[in-house]
Amino acid sequence: NELLFADWMAALPGSLHSTPLTNLAIPGSHDSFSFYIDEASPVGPEQPETVQNFVSVFGTVAKKLMRKWLATQTMNFTSQLGAGIRYFDLRISTKPRDPDNELYFAHGLFSAKVKEGLEEINAFLVEHPKEVVFLDFNHFYGMQKYHHEKLVQMLKDTYGNKMCPAIFAHEVTLQYLWEKEHQVLVFYHSPVAVEVAFLWPGQMMPAPWANTTDPEKLIQFLQASITERRKKGSFFISQVVLTPKASTVVKGVASGLRETITERALPAMMEWVRAQKAGESGVNIITADFVELGDFISTVIKLNYVLSEGEDDTT
Repeated sequence: NELLFADWMAALPGSLHSTPLTNLAIPGSHDSFSFYIDEASPVGPEQPETVQNFVSVFGTVAKKLMRKWLATQTMNFTSQLGAGIRYFDLRISTKPRDPDNELYFAHGLFSAKVKEGLEEINAFLVEHPKEVVFLDFNHFYGMQKYHHEKLVQMLKDTYGNKMCPAIFAHEVTLQYLWEKEHQVLVFYHSPVAVEVAFLWPGQMMPAPWANTTDPEKLIQFLQASITERRKKGSFFISQVVLTPKASTVVKGVASGLRETITERALPAMMEWVRAQKAGESGVNIITADFVELGDFISTVIKLNYVLSEGEDDTT
């Protein structure tokens, strides 16, 4: 199954090669790097004081429990890419008092070094020259100007000409990217983006967040945000993600996010995804926790085949 989706973009019907990527259905992962959370690391600077205190009192036990709630993915980048994920939600942090000024992925606890993650993605792209990824750097913690400069340099060193400079979103088609040999679109939610040609501004990748534990409310929210969807000319994310409240975490503390919330709500969430349409007024990028659950990835990819039948009719 994995190999089936490693090259799904290359395999799309010819009628879709000239469709803007803003109109295709693209599977993504929420908190993409959280499959690797280092329990030995300090708690991330963005965590509320209650979490900081909890950890200072309970130490490693607390971190093990935190991990069950913070790790929203179990697959690493290579496995996610092989399974068909093409959008990555990335949050970057420095570590307090780190002499090396390293940059890490972070979600509550620190995760892998950014450089290693970027290289892992690049290795996949080299082997799959027609696949395209969206890297969405949407939260930065404890970063000064020189940290941003370091990250921009890291992107240059890793991807070089694979990065597509920011243009009008509707000009970005597979055909265009293949001709230019671009495979990476980098979205950067910081004013730094304005100065660098290959950084797309964050507002080109809106990701409205429902912030609810209730699957029905989530689905109403997703539906409403698509209806008043995207200002013309940007990509758009539907986050099929339920967010635990503190009370939920306490009740399900030993079982974690996956069993307490994600698995329970999965049937309703998948039903919503199956009912969607790709295209100008439909979904674009859809993100989820634990992307291997259900048929999430294949269901999103299949929406493009329905679109292609429609495209054939209209041409």
